[in-house]
Amino acid sequence: MKAYQTLPAGYELIDTVNLASDKKTALRVNLAAAALMAVMAVPMHFVVPIGSLFSMEQGLGAYVLRIAVLLLGYIAYIVLHELTHGAVMRAVGGGRVRFGFNGMYAWAGSETDFFDKTAYRCIALAPLVVWGLIFTILLPLASREWLWVVWWLQIGNVAGAAGDVYVTIRFAPLPKDILVRDTGIDMTVYAKGGSTGR
Repeated sequence: MKAYQTLPAGYELIDTVNLASDKKTALRVNLAAAALMAVMAVPMHFVVPIGSLFSMEQGLGAYVLRIAVLLLGYIAYIVLHELTHGAVMRAVGGGRVRFGFNGMYAWAGSETDFFDKTAYRCIALAPLVVWGLIFTILLPLASREWLWVVWWLQIGNVAGAAGDVYVTIRFAPLPKDILVRDTGIDMTVYAKGGSTGR
């Protein structure tokens, strides 16, 4: 795994991804995310009914606390998701990581780094794997009333990684020596001699 601060000689642009401007692809990714949410939520409802999240058996205060933790937890998760991307960018040799929000997506990116294929795959999938594992560990520790708080965060983790999974799949058939520049807003892919390997 490696990051380059300048594009090596002989590399040419072969692909660009920008979900903010490519509305059709963004729609497909968002529909896939919505489908994933349904696939995860509906079966769990038959294990523990979603109504348990709204139960007031323990009082109004406990109910308000659960909803507040869910909402604030998801906001915190979005930040942690991007920080995880950034931490892996740095770990594989990247330089300064920038963070932002464009009104549709939160993002982490670097304008000066070109990541090799393995490094970029790790960068893209790290939040899904790391936070997926954390929420999986927390799930059996949650009481019936709190289970849906943890499960909604897990659903948000999986659905929120739809774009990351999309680019991972899209870049999978490309040559092993590709380099990816991810500014957070768009991804540009370069290969030696402009070969796509397809």
